[in-house]
Amino acid sequence: MRSLSAPAVRITSRPPPQQPLVQDLSDSSNSNSSFYQQTQRQEASSGNLVLFNQVQEHQQEIQQLRGQIEELRHQLEQLRRQSQQQYLDIEDRLMSSGPTQIEQSTPAVEPEAAEEVVNAPSRSNVSEDAQADYQAAFAHVQARRFDEAIAAFDAFVTDHPDTSLTANGHYWLGELYAAEGELDAADQAFSRVIDDYSGSSKVPDAIYKLGLVKARKGEAELSRELLERVRDDYPQSSAAGLPMTFAPISGLIFLIYFCFRESA
Repeated sequence: MRSLSAPAVRITSRPPPQQPLVQDLSDSSNSNSSFYQQTQRQEASSGNLVLFNQVQEHQQEIQQLRGQIEELRHQLEQLRRQSQQQYLDIEDRLMSSGPTQIEQSTPAVEPEAAEEVVNAPSRSNVSEDAQADYQAAFAHVQARRFDEAIAAFDAFVTDHPDTSLTANGHYWLGELYAAEGELDAADQAFSRVIDDYSGSSKVPDAIYKLGLVKARKGEAELSRELLERVRDDYPQSSAAGLPMTFAPISGLIFLIYFCFRESA
């Protein structure tokens, strides 16, 4: 009896169909967005750090400036007191002395200028008219009639150009013009004493006062040079003992000082 057997069936398995490669753009977009946000946060953080450092630097600079302002304020107060004392001394001399005594108390000329002093005109060449005109002009100063004093001293130096008091006349013109705020005229008057009457005992005072005038005009460097010149060339003069601490201060500080002094 024949046996029946079922034919063998070859079963082959096929791989499942491949899924199409699809990029999840939504995830990529989120990733990029996150990256950009992180970058922006880093940039913002870096910018904040730079800004913070700048603020710190500015604060340090402000502290330094405040310290300098306090130092200048202290110097200005010292100068105000010294200047006030100086002018009180001049006030006492004006009220208690006549012109002759005042002129005799002016600073002595340094040994370096001894040769010039020998050639300087003596008091004996002052005529009675010149002496009278000088005393009349000085009386206006004592009375605080500055306009009249300017006119009188101007007439004096014009009428008596070669006496031993002529330099003093130009010097007082400088003082009076400076008091009236006519700085260019004061500059010219003090310069006249320095340039044309180098042997006069008024030269150290004229150099010093010219330095103050230059400062008021904002010419700080010229002012410093003049003040140092008084100290170096006439160390024994009374002008050399006057305040020199404001020599390095700028012209603006000078202006503040004089405005403060004159308003006090």
